[in-house]
Amino acid sequence: MAAFHPRPEDLPSEFAVFPLPGALLLPRGKLPLNIFEPRYKAMVEDALGAGRMFAMIQPDPTQPEVPPGPGLFQVGCLGRLSSFSETEDGRFLITLTGVARFRVAQELAMRNGYRRVRADYGPYRADLDLAPRSLGLDREAFLAALKAYFSQRGVDANWDAIHRMDDDTLVVTLGMACPFEPAEKQALLEATTEADRAAILLALLQMGAAGPDLPPGRVVS
Repeated sequence: MAAFHPRPEDLPSEFAVFPLPGALLLPRGKLPLNIFEPRYKAMVEDALGAGRMFAMIQPDPTQPEVPPGPGLFQVGCLGRLSSFSETEDGRFLITLTGVARFRVAQELAMRNGYRRVRADYGPYRADLDLAPRSLGLDREAFLAALKAYFSQRGVDANWDAIHRMDDDTLVVTLGMACPFEPAEKQALLEATTEADRAAILLALLQMGAAGPDLPPGRVVS
């Protein structure tokens, strides 16, 4: 049984959002964050005292910037603070675990310098279902595309960990961790089904394997 498994009616209707380009949170995914800006430290402190939830959302580069900041994509993902520590220099090291996607119904007045929204979960209530998911994933073809993608980008991957992951965990983890463009990350977020997300991810890996080399990195550990 999951330690935290809310019902739709348990989800907050209003909450803080952390607009961060290229940062993707998916339901059931775990996103580590290093929080150092005062406004986002205030956001984390407020979340700790009120259900431990806030959301990740990406700025939309196609939208004009108007107060209180850059335009946002209309779909984000609510997360729950599942781990928290404070460094000696005052930073917060947290892990945000994805709970459910939402559509922005309205942006609200800022609080303590951070942005807030009212959410519509209507299209995404199935995100709360933690039953095993069948993705119809061709694991052999997927891993071949992944190896080609990592080779092209000089990524040092932990293949033992990758092989131990079930299909759903693999797609969620790689979708969040791979350095795709913000629009590509958004496509993964907004995929209608998990099978659709797996198909999008496979296509991105195949396209990325033919792209230019990037500096070496470590994506999956």
